[in-house]
Amino acid sequence: MSKLEGYEYYRKSLNSAKYVVAPMVDASELAFRMQCRKHGAQLCYTPMFNAGLFVKSEHYRQENFTTCPEDRPLIVQFCANDPKIFLEACKLVQDRCDGVDLNLGCPQQIARRGHYGAFLQDEWELLEKMVSLCHKELKVPISCKIRIFKSLEKTIKYAKTLEKAGCQLLTVHGRTREQKGVLTDIANWKFIAEVRKNVKIPVLSNGNIQYFCDIERCINFTGVDGVMSAEGCLYNPALFEGKTYAAYFLAEEYLNFTKKYPCPLGYIRGHVFKILNPCLQCDIDEMRRARDLIAGAQAVDTFYEAVAIVKSTWLSYYRDSNLSNEALFPLKFVCQPYVRPPIRNNEEQKEESVKSGKPDRRDILKRKLEEKMKISEEDMNRLSLKKLKK
Repeated sequence: MSKLEGYEYYRKSLNSAKYVVAPMVDASELAFRMQCRKHGAQLCYTPMFNAGLFVKSEHYRQENFTTCPEDRPLIVQFCANDPKIFLEACKLVQDRCDGVDLNLGCPQQIARRGHYGAFLQDEWELLEKMVSLCHKELKVPISCKIRIFKSLEKTIKYAKTLEKAGCQLLTVHGRTREQKGVLTDIANWKFIAEVRKNVKIPVLSNGNIQYFCDIERCINFTGVDGVMSAEGCLYNPALFEGKTYAAYFLAEEYLNFTKKYPCPLGYIRGHVFKILNPCLQCDIDEMRRARDLIAGAQAVDTFYEAVAIVKSTWLSYYRDSNLSNEALFPLKFVCQPYVRPPIRNNEEQKEESVKSGKPDRRDILKRKLEEKMKISEEDMNRLSLKKLKK
């Protein structure tokens, strides 16, 4: 049977998936994927795997790539910079998934050092070789996840180059390679809309999906076939269901999934912290105790204990308030997205410090640095606080 391509692949193999869970290192493992599927996710990606390690190490494969019959449709994502190694890694999973994906979006320093992810986005000849080789040799289709350039024209040309090489599904993260950390800002849906107009393969939009209502808003604006969410799902695994749940309920449910689909404690810790994030921000003794338990947990039972504290705290509030409807519980106990503070320039930060009467953190740090080493005004204005501290 011939391999499905483009929209035929999207309809028949991926069931025209509109709600998609993104590939997330140490976060989109099987237990979390299965929880998201229960709450409306229609397509899931594995975490990003290093193709070289995947080929060389059986231990790496067994520890990181786990799935089950119910975990479909599924796309396995790799980072790679060698066509042959990428193909070899893909062949190891092609019988256990519905597609493979080339990560061209990771903007982190580890990707720069390893020469993969978004740091390959200028090497179009290499990318054409990797995509075309997999398109010709694999049983399953090849897809790509990219970031945009500052230039719309270059972004469109980039997308069309990957399409021509054999990419059958394109996910466009509407941020540039430089938009990360404190510089993340809002994803550019206008660029995604233009890419959608200029390619003939299915397109998924990534970025700015925090609430269920954002999904249709994004699809209507961009014309894409579906949306992919990463951070939104981490803070609310039921994002795609469009329902409101108490954070402790989803945290406990996730822990139940880890019993059935075991994963490293580090993964569990990260998920529980994010799901319970609004609750843990409450400055009360019970939440401080729960935070300490999660941070130091060496067994899954300890995570359950922390969740139980959160639950009992809410139930106490519920009884004391004489509420008869569970939908009226405090907002702090509802799963909700993490909202980044807006990007501010140095002048705005200084102005805010003057108004509040508090010294600017950057000025405090500068004085400390000047005592130990010379630092230019240019660097002080250019670097983030985190980098200055380093």
